[in-house]
Amino acid sequence: MPHRIVLATLNAKYIHASLGLRYLRANMARYGGADLDACTSLQEFTIHRAPQDIVDALVAALGPAQTGAARIVGFGVYIWNVVPSAAVITLLKAQRPDVKVVLGGPEVSHELAGQAIVALADYVITGWGDVSFPKLCRALVHGPRPLMKVIAGEQPALDDIALPYAQYSDADLAQRVLYVEASRGCPFKCEFCLSALDKTAWAFDLDAFLAELAALYARGARTFKFVDRTFNLKIDASVQILEFFLARLAERPQEALFVHFELVPDQLPERLKTCISRFPAGVLQFEIGIQSLNPAVQHAISRRQDADKTEANLRWLVTASHAHLHTDLIFGLPGESWESFGHGFDTLWSWGPHEIQLGVLKRLRGTPLATKALPAMVFDPAPPYTVVQTDAVSADQVRAFVRLARYWDLVANSGRFGQTLALLLDAPSPFLAFAAFADWLWRSQQRTSGLTPELLVDVLFDYLCQERALPLAAVRGALLADYVGSGARASPVALLGHLPRQATPAAGTAVRNTERQQRHAAPATP
Repeated sequence: MPHRIVLATLNAKYIHASLGLRYLRANMARYGGADLDACTSLQEFTIHRAPQDIVDALVAALGPAQTGAARIVGFGVYIWNVVPSAAVITLLKAQRPDVKVVLGGPEVSHELAGQAIVALADYVITGWGDVSFPKLCRALVHGPRPLMKVIAGEQPALDDIALPYAQYSDADLAQRVLYVEASRGCPFKCEFCLSALDKTAWAFDLDAFLAELAALYARGARTFKFVDRTFNLKIDASVQILEFFLARLAERPQEALFVHFELVPDQLPERLKTCISRFPAGVLQFEIGIQSLNPAVQHAISRRQDADKTEANLRWLVTASHAHLHTDLIFGLPGESWESFGHGFDTLWSWGPHEIQLGVLKRLRGTPLATKALPAMVFDPAPPYTVVQTDAVSADQVRAFVRLARYWDLVANSGRFGQTLALLLDAPSPFLAFAAFADWLWRSQQRTSGLTPELLVDVLFDYLCQERALPLAAVRGALLADYVGSGARASPVALLGHLPRQATPAAGTAVRNTERQQRHAAPATP
């Protein structure tokens, strides 16, 4: 076929499958035409792959330049891949100047002036691309060609968008996280979030969406990650979706199933609670954005959140359901000091969520926060545009928090140190207790990467016994239980002589090596 169109993006990890590209692919026939649908393919890479390798794969998919034949590559551009994507496009344009490069995605939908990647591209579609990208491809192939480089994406009614789920391959179902959405948009106006630009939330036709879920499940899909910003906004739809998964569990209770939703923390009526309570352990995960528990900070960023209802709902989820709770806090919001953030952390920790994700504020292009004149807010000019300092926290405090957040992931969110974490955080302020440990760990190790589970066992042992002066037996007992429970099989120094025999393969290997040497040294048996 003469024309070739490639949809491409660089994902953060292989297991992430781009939902956006699959929407474009699914709508190519409807809005681009059958001929363009037949010559469109999808290529996904990761940000860790060498740019030249990506270019080689794209060139192979595009085929040689051919007179009268279009060669088009559409790139999905995000905050995490804009730099390597620009490197890829630079090489691609140098090697194949005939290829038309089209950009889309949140990173190139706002503040385009001065962006290096925009200068490299032939066209940029801002906003929604489901309809606009296929139409642009049709114009590039059949004419008339657009006069403008930047094209405002058309936002159609959701019923006019072909759903993308048939675009997931069998390999995707077997190896990757499947992203799905029952709705788009968000009615809330949190100023740090791009969803603040939405006027409301729009729901896909529920019957059509559930039919697509049923088809995915019938093909073997068992991991579903909903990207809806407000899954529990419309309770009737939320309940029907949960009932869909409960029915599958009833049909095949022996099969694993995992479903992830984002919840608004202060909206959990009894109907939804009843439904949630019916799920067994290991199936539901709720991501719950708390961000800040300081009312003044919430007001400053236009965030509406009822603290009493949020606390009651989280406590109910922890005690009366089997859902895994992944909660989020953001450091560096306007007006949020180190002390204020710590108080919010301590409050959230007391509610008992299974994970607290500690994020650092980023300046997302186009958000209300990004367009405000806040001279005290300083951000790194390079992606991912992390806050450097604010009106309430210094640059040193931001750097200290970044290290703290990394250590928190390794010790707390890893799930490896449950009993030890209880000892570490047993203080009037759990946040300050962990901050003291993070400061000590940084001074002793001078690194935030390359910290193996075994090294963490040893540094936790040293810190709790020496700096905190906790009883050696209690510390070793907690570390031993955590280490054996995690399934690790090496030999931390702090636990030598205390691990079960099967948990010390290094010692077993030494014995086997000695026995092997003895056998080799012994005279042969006649």
